[in-house]
Amino acid sequence: MNVHQAFRYELAPNVEQRRALARHVGAARFAYNWGLEQCLKALEAGERIPSAVELHRAWNRWKRAHVPWWVEVSKCAPQEALRDLARAFHNWKAGRAKFPRFKRKKSLDDNKARFTGTIRVFARHIQLPRIGKVRSKEKTDRLLTLLSAGRARILSATISREADRWFVSLTCEVERPAPAKRKVQELDEVVGIDLGLSSFAVFSDGTRIEAPRPLGKALRLLRRRSKALSRKQKGSSNYCRATLRLARLHRRVRNIRRDFLHQLTTELARTKPAVVIEDLNVKGLIRGRLSRSVADASWGEFRRMLAYKCRWYGSRLIVVDRFFPSTQTCAQCGTVGRKLPLSERTFRCEQCGLELDRDLNAALNLWRYGLAHLTGSTGSSSGSDACGDSSDGGTALAGRSTSHESRKQEGIRE
Repeated sequence: MNVHQAFRYELAPNVEQRRALARHVGAARFAYNWGLEQCLKALEAGERIPSAVELHRAWNRWKRAHVPWWVEVSKCAPQEALRDLARAFHNWKAGRAKFPRFKRKKSLDDNKARFTGTIRVFARHIQLPRIGKVRSKEKTDRLLTLLSAGRARILSATISREADRWFVSLTCEVERPAPAKRKVQELDEVVGIDLGLSSFAVFSDGTRIEAPRPLGKALRLLRRRSKALSRKQKGSSNYCRATLRLARLHRRVRNIRRDFLHQLTTELARTKPAVVIEDLNVKGLIRGRLSRSVADASWGEFRRMLAYKCRWYGSRLIVVDRFFPSTQTCAQCGTVGRKLPLSERTFRCEQCGLELDRDLNAALNLWRYGLAHLTGSTGSSSGSDACGDSSDGGTALAGRSTSHESRKQEGIRE
């Protein structure tokens, strides 16, 4: 199967190449803001929003008289920025994103530019349009092997700046071997995962994964460096040094979180044939009083990574409806009780007297839902399978569900 996969490398540009990279990032940001201004004028006049092609034609006519530096950068940077703007308006109309905003020079997320066209990869260098061969701090052997074997094709290259470091992300169309459908032979191979804040994840087998909480641990230092930055005079050398120290700390927080999510999702997709998670309303939770903790946990990114890695390795990702009462339901007798406040960490069943950690109880309920989904005893409207039809393997599970659930209940009573 053909998938889109990104290969990210840190660059080691010289002084001239750093200036060229900064010029392309600035050109992409300028073109994006210019295109957004044209779209706002069209909306105020009651006209339709121009497409990316129309914006690019207007940009080509306007740039010759107003921006003389356009000859110093590749045409790909503003062209791809206008395409990103059109995509942003499309997502806004579809209700998937907010209205597009102007990009800021100081924002870490806005310091990006994308190239298409002639992009070549060497052992320790990456060739970009109008910039040339830029040395890479990492070896590109894996990508070179795929390119030489004809199993990969470079689609685009995105450069980004994080504090004082430059990175390039090569988006490639990679031919991966089609994963064999992994049949669930044992019920222990199905895992229910309850995501939380005290612990990042609690598995149905009792495993508890603690979250690194990089933002919470670095919050005191972040406040100190932010205060130090606010005391500096803007434009001075001390102001630039304080800005760099703060940006480096933000980069460290982001890297710790990203590394944790990649390791956990890769292990789950490789070792578990079926993973059951809950469809959490992250957008709603991010607006509550626990917004900082929810953002630090990054549940949405965890689900996104787990979804595409399950497709790569042939695992099944079963997403349970967000209104499924996993926390209120007793994992032993199935009685649905009252709604538990966040401060109450122990689930107590009034029907059978079960006392269990609320996160483990929810994980066991998700595990049972996954078993029922695989055996075909629930409808497809209550959950979704990110990897296609999950009906196969149900026959192998049907004969063992009763005995295995009895063993689970005995473990709960103990």
